[in-house]
Amino acid sequence: MTAIRVLIADDQMMVREGFSVLLGAQPDIEVIGEALDGHEAVAKVGELRPDVVLMDIRMPGMNGLQATREIAASRDGESGARVLILTTFDLDEYVYEALRAGASGFLLKDASARQLADAVRVVAAGEALLAPTVTKRLLAEFTRLGAPRAPRMDRIEALTERETEVLALIAQGLSNGEIAGRLVVTEATVKTHVSRILVKLGLRDRTQAAVFAYEIGLVTPGG
Repeated sequence: MTAIRVLIADDQMMVREGFSVLLGAQPDIEVIGEALDGHEAVAKVGELRPDVVLMDIRMPGMNGLQATREIAASRDGESGARVLILTTFDLDEYVYEALRAGASGFLLKDASARQLADAVRVVAAGEALLAPTVTKRLLAEFTRLGAPRAPRMDRIEALTERETEVLALIAQGLSNGEIAGRLVVTEATVKTHVSRILVKLGLRDRTQAAVFAYEIGLVTPGG
């Protein structure tokens, strides 16, 4: 089994070393490098080709948001590094913008070693990941911005009825396995639907699909 290659970007040495030790203890995860800021993170992604980047938001120089945008833009379809944002605060004002920039998920820095390792695995597999408290913050932001009162179905007219249903479930945070259980289909079928949704809507990944679903009013906070 090929190990998941991880790059850790954080301006605090103790944080980098701590995460490196925790992840290094996992048999299927390999920490291949560290970065002190966004500029170095972007450069090392190009040099080391990690599968996942653990990205701090608040760093001097180029912050995690800017670095995430550049890394996401360099992705080629399913290949390339996926960004997992690590933040101290669940009310970080950058949550919404980081997801729009292409982050694959958020995790709070007080997560346990098991939660951290599981998060890396989830993001490496192409799934979206949001800590529950961060999800609440994201929904609050959509409410503040004012989501459409009625679904903009013209934005998803290329999708089939089942694909539209899958998109709504993605936005609710369900994994492929959970969606399969809900719809009583195989997980392989769900993966096919997800891939078609991303291609038809011109989206990079599941996280952007979730953001898109909220933006057009297909799913609404609390609904």
